Amino acid sequence: MSHPTTTLGQDTTPDHTTTPDQGIALDARGIRIEGGPQLVLCASLFYFRLPREQWRARLAQVRASGYTCVDVYLPWNFHETAPGRWSFEGRRDIAAFLDLAQEEGLYVIARPGPYICSEWDGGALPAWLGLDPQLRVRQHEPRFLDRVTAWFDQALPLLAERQYPANGPVIMVQLENELDFFDCEDRTGYLTALRDQAVRHGITVPLIACSGQGDLEGATGDVPGVVPACNFYPDDDSPHIEPEVRRYAELLAERDLPLLITETNRRHRTLRRLLASGASLIAPYLQSSGWNFGYTPSAGNWGRPGNLMSHGYDFGGYVSSTGTERPEYAEAQILARVVDTLGARLALATPTVPHTPVTTDFPTSSSPSALRLEGGGLLLAVPHLGTGAGTGRRAGTGTGTAVVNGVPVAVGPDSCPLMLVDVPLGPWGHEGTLTLASADLVAAGEGVLVFSSEVPVTVVVGDTRVEIPAPAAGAPQRATAAGLTLVALAPADAVRLRAADRDGTVHLYAPTPARPTSAPAAMRRARRRVDTTAPERAAGRHELPPTLESLGVYRGRGTYRTTTDLTGVDELLLVGAADIVDLSVAGRSRPTIAGFGATRRIDVREATGSVEVEAVVEIWGHANFDDARLPALRLGALRGLGTLWTVRETADVSALWEVHGHWSGRPAPLRELGGWSSTRVGVPVTYTREIRSDTAAALHLKGVVEPVRVTVADGEPHTDQEAHTVHAEDPWLPLPAGTHRVSVTLPHHPSGGGLRAELLTLDPVTDWTCSAQDDDLLTAFATEAAPGQEVQLPLALAPGEEAWLDVDLPESHDGLLLRPDGTQIRVTGWAGGECVGRVWVGDRPDFSGGDANVLWIPPGWSGLTLLVRGAAGPQVPELRVLRLESSD
Repeated sequence: MSHPTTTLGQDTTPDHTTTPDQGIALDARGIRIEGGPQLVLCASLFYFRLPREQWRARLAQVRASGYTCVDVYLPWNFHETAPGRWSFEGRRDIAAFLDLAQEEGLYVIARPGPYICSEWDGGALPAWLGLDPQLRVRQHEPRFLDRVTAWFDQALPLLAERQYPANGPVIMVQLENELDFFDCEDRTGYLTALRDQAVRHGITVPLIACSGQGDLEGATGDVPGVVPACNFYPDDDSPHIEPEVRRYAELLAERDLPLLITETNRRHRTLRRLLASGASLIAPYLQSSGWNFGYTPSAGNWGRPGNLMSHGYDFGGYVSSTGTERPEYAEAQILARVVDTLGARLALATPTVPHTPVTTDFPTSSSPSALRLEGGGLLLAVPHLGTGAGTGRRAGTGTGTAVVNGVPVAVGPDSCPLMLVDVPLGPWGHEGTLTLASADLVAAGEGVLVFSSEVPVTVVVGDTRVEIPAPAAGAPQRATAAGLTLVALAPADAVRLRAADRDGTVHLYAPTPARPTSAPAAMRRARRRVDTTAPERAAGRHELPPTLESLGVYRGRGTYRTTTDLTGVDELLLVGAADIVDLSVAGRSRPTIAGFGATRRIDVREATGSVEVEAVVEIWGHANFDDARLPALRLGALRGLGTLWTVRETADVSALWEVHGHWSGRPAPLRELGGWSSTRVGVPVTYTREIRSDTAAALHLKGVVEPVRVTVADGEPHTDQEAHTVHAEDPWLPLPAGTHRVSVTLPHHPSGGGLRAELLTLDPVTDWTCSAQDDDLLTAFATEAAPGQEVQLPLALAPGEEAWLDVDLPESHDGLLLRPDGTQIRVTGWAGGECVGRVWVGDRPDFSGGDANVLWIPPGWSGLTLLVRGAAGPQVPELRVLRLESSD
């Protein structure tokens, strides 16, 4: 990719587009880069999830796949490590990464947020933002925008200096990320403020904003100068992908804009369907995988709320976290060859539906897509949604037959050939028309067409029809028709195609040598440090437990200690604890709490009198999404112990609720909560009663299934009411001391199990002494030389006990995977002066994103130190063995 030195002359009027020969232009026909139309294949590749030493190799790997672009987030909290403390060195040197991308011939779509999601700690929003109760993240709100300005003042000049074509590879800049998922009150004002900052910093390439669920206005606020883009994550086997995508292509074409798909699935069968439906940019998310080093994973809400992201960050893209190329990598190379072969004819194509019906004897799209190619003809995608093997719902269908323009053709299972129909052959130096080609055209020259296929190929040139047998690897099949030489290659050969002669002779690149692998090994020795306690930073005495962020811990952990009187107390109530809490009462460790703020009852009947309470709270990730079901999963929620209460009394308050709604009259009937009888099934009914408590209290609604709306008013019914939504994941409502009118509104459900209500009166546990261990302190302790004694594994630990182990690893060219084997332990690893990541073995919360059971030690990262902590649970904590695997 050349980068002329001409200055980008983009207009900064609201259209934020360019003339066709000046940099990047977007219109309904697609993307033009310096006047040349291009269909862009883009892979996510994140500098912050890779060792710096591997940046160039990973970028080159993307370019070798045939993709021409990478998209990259810039995580705000990765660069502002503490308020006002900025870092752009080492693995944080975004400028160096962008320069390498340019050197490797790749374009870049830069995504500086301020919010990025990306399953990253807090979605990249710094944790300390939540310390200001007036600051409202992702809103058109001055306090938040002031902080965003500080971030953009650091990041945007780096991007402006590296815009295409003048000085670098950046062809687009994305503002925000999937804002249509978030309850932003003033989308237009917020996106306008972000756009204005980008323009102020000299960003002249197109500004884009992606919709996560198809709400274009919700993602962009319809702000002039901000181009809407789409993220699609369909079921790969859905037959309805094409009509959905075509709808968005049509909507955007009405605005004279192309369909930019900034995120989607990684499977190339699906990507071909998107291409044929009109996408000009196709950017499958995380085609090239990486790692969540240190304390950077998030707490999320995939599936059940409250799961954690693993150290490995991998959703099955074409390159694994360790750099191994998967079968999809070859699929990428084949697709890229088709795109290159068709060139501008494909880049300027417009979506349509086939002009004649396509019939198949296999599961396929409910409405296949085609593209009208520039200069004539169609590109037709015919997906075979069967896999041809296994027992899944789309499996076992084998090679099928499609009838296209009345001609039966073979289509392999789990494929989506891009067939050509009525395409003029003039641009390839041949008179006539390619009436039909049933396989991918991967090369074309004067007198020769080369196809890639695993099944027989049907080619019709003019009126001459030729059937080419299925090629095998190393055994091309050839035929002639109307003076053309036709060659069919197996995909394994097509990806290595260097040239094809007119007589059908093909020239292939040498195969890539296989990466050497080593056999797994088990390590049963380590050196246990004599000093087994990492230093703590005293963090003062506090009446109630403070948040860790208020103690200066944005990533790391803290310890809370107090003494309290449990005479006559049977249980404690823990409210708002997050993320991971190891609680010890009277010397007894309780099972690790990972409730993400959900209220927990703790049985303490065995403890009496004055007892010691200690809680170690670890941050395993700030929320990267906004999930109202659990307090710690709200975007911007803080971490810490929350509040610990002694339960003084428990009372059943399920009876004597007034009924309002349906046909209930005056005076209001009294029923048990949920006990009203009505034929109006599903229609909301409200139950109200007065609740008194001399102390703080908690109302527990037992049996909640669907979310329940609760309002609380002080005194008379017409006073201001505070509204709450109570969820099954946390069916508790805090109440201050006093008299309250509580109203519970729920849909009438006569066959449901009914609700019960109990009121717990509470006293707070106070006078806490706190200490802090942030990631800097822990890393400094872990990476310093320390005396130790050799120990033989297995190593048994008591709940809450910690062991610091130094481990000698063998040399490895590609790095090593370390898999701790044991029960009820949490393991944190450091190497090369940096925290590598964390693994939890045994009874644990849900994890997503990759293999949650390994730590990766990159090549060249010297010295491995492990912090092993025993966790209370159903088994005795024990580290049995450390299993080593090669990174292949």
